[in-house]
Amino acid sequence: MRSLFLSLASLLLVTAAQAGHPYLCCDYGGGKVCVVTDKGEITWQWDCKSPQDCWKLANGNYLFCFVNGALEVTPDKRVVWEYKAPTDVPVEVHSCQPLPDGNVLITECGTSRIIEVDRAGKIAKEIKLVTAPEIKLHNQFRGTRKQPDGHYIVCFKGEGKIVELDGDGKVLHALKVPGDPHAAVKLPDGHLLVDCGDAHKVMEFDAAGKVVWELNENDIPGYTLRLMAGCQRLANGNTVFCVYLGHGHIGEQAQVIEVTRDKKIVWEQADHAKFKTINQIFLLDEPGPAVR
Repeated sequence: MRSLFLSLASLLLVTAAQAGHPYLCCDYGGGKVCVVTDKGEITWQWDCKSPQDCWKLANGNYLFCFVNGALEVTPDKRVVWEYKAPTDVPVEVHSCQPLPDGNVLITECGTSRIIEVDRAGKIAKEIKLVTAPEIKLHNQFRGTRKQPDGHYIVCFKGEGKIVELDGDGKVLHALKVPGDPHAAVKLPDGHLLVDCGDAHKVMEFDAAGKVVWELNENDIPGYTLRLMAGCQRLANGNTVFCVYLGHGHIGEQAQVIEVTRDKKIVWEQADHAKFKTINQIFLLDEPGPAVR
């Protein structure tokens, strides 16, 4: 009887470890935004150039940005909101965020600015960003998030730092990190989770800037970290990371991994027939506000 109980327990553990998540994702190299079932099947797709950030909204629509703008699209593929980046100067859009007032935050490389765009597609607020002159357009900025207190947290990709700005754009703090950060997520406990891009690592800092957890390139056997891009911290304490496999690594390993606090893999997405380089994800089965 004890042997049978242990066998059933082991089966349950294996089943739990293999359970998938339904999700929305950006496939940067594949040029598409997709809704994917927990079995890995694509049920919705929107083709666009170099998508970088994505959200499912409370109204059921999908918000995402791509190299030259951002869209809100219904499940039946009607565009209900659009922002087009300037075309008179080189611009790349790599970050978007829905805001509580209905506006959408956009971060532009090239024009070097954070903007908040209203429902009519007009700019309601603009914050200028200043990066080092030697940083080329593509490497200026990545993940940007507005906080409940009105501050902005910005990944200065090419300068390897995370900067916190107040609501008027004044620099409050700057945190140097290895590599070229792609995501900086403020967690409910005040910690900051940073995906360090091509440094092949992830770091979690407390409010004082002390490293309290990290995931390094070779910490998990069989899961060498490549360019660490988007992430989402789950209510159970696990974290889902997008492992961008560009730069010569397409097809080599899992594109998305869910990692426990003690650095165990409990779920992975590794479908190289459907996806090239997943760089952002939004889990559709996670309760409560998305911490991304």
